[in-house]
Amino acid sequence: MPDKINKIAVLTSGGDSPGMNAALRAVVRTALYFGMDVFGIMRGYSGMLEDDIFEMDSKSVANIIQRGGTILKSARCKEFYTPEGRKKAYANLEKRGINGLIVIGGDGSFTGGMKLQSEFGLPVIGLPGTIDKDLFGTDFTIGFDTAVNTALEAIDKIRDTADAHDRLFIVEVMGRHTGYIALHSGIAAGAENILIPESATNIEDVIASLSEKEKRKKLVNIVVVAEGDAFGGANEVARIIKERIPGFDTKVSILGHIQRGGSPTCLDRLIASRMGYHAIEAFMNGISNVMVGIVNNKIEYTPLEIAIREKHTIDPDWLRIVKILAS
Repeated sequence: MPDKINKIAVLTSGGDSPGMNAALRAVVRTALYFGMDVFGIMRGYSGMLEDDIFEMDSKSVANIIQRGGTILKSARCKEFYTPEGRKKAYANLEKRGINGLIVIGGDGSFTGGMKLQSEFGLPVIGLPGTIDKDLFGTDFTIGFDTAVNTALEAIDKIRDTADAHDRLFIVEVMGRHTGYIALHSGIAAGAENILIPESATNIEDVIASLSEKEKRKKLVNIVVVAEGDAFGGANEVARIIKERIPGFDTKVSILGHIQRGGSPTCLDRLIASRMGYHAIEAFMNGISNVMVGIVNNKIEYTPLEIAIREKHTIDPDWLRIVKILAS
């Protein structure tokens, strides 16, 4: 690590998440406060490779804390996967004297940062920007709270129409590898069943549960399914339910990318601001190659390798709560 980091670059990469702009704002203004030069990189590693890099000042991040998405944009970059591509990308940082990088994104984005650190000695800090809450070493990821509240609002509205028509709705939410959005929104919405990748779906248990509710004339039901559930998602679950319990008026609603957009909640703005500040503080204290996280309301620095490799597992207690409260 250089004796003093005085020029940093920041990028957003991977799937966008509400609060990325708030994190960017905190990084830029904290760095400027402590006398650092700050450069923004457009479209993640793609912009780094294409030399789409510009110097930022305080006005660059004015009026963005409330905006969803990311003003720096995001993109995939296959060329960055190659050693030649990374060498070209790093050269664009080196010619500006940039000696520190902050990556706002998820595990794939952090992997790219680790490559730059290991191959060129570039100090890197990661900020967990993902709606999935799937990174080890933090109780919160930037964007999760907004995404889960968006899903909850949609499910509440779906329940209104389900109640009006005595319908069963199968609602699919985002979560290819983790079921936190499904779990949190499902519990908060009073869902009768919640299907997530972390827990093997027994469709017979789902059928039995719904059949029992049909017998006691409980015809308004919500089943929340994470898109990565091993059984096959909402459409496949609905197909089997229609075959096995034809008495239910069964409908499917897939929420999709609506969960990624929108103005970030107060919580997402707060944690993004806090993490962004502490990313700069980490550099100032000689800390790098870590992810800034919040555990038990305290800032924790987790090595990027561990944040990516380890799994943020779901507490089995949540699954017991689901079963009891939906009975």
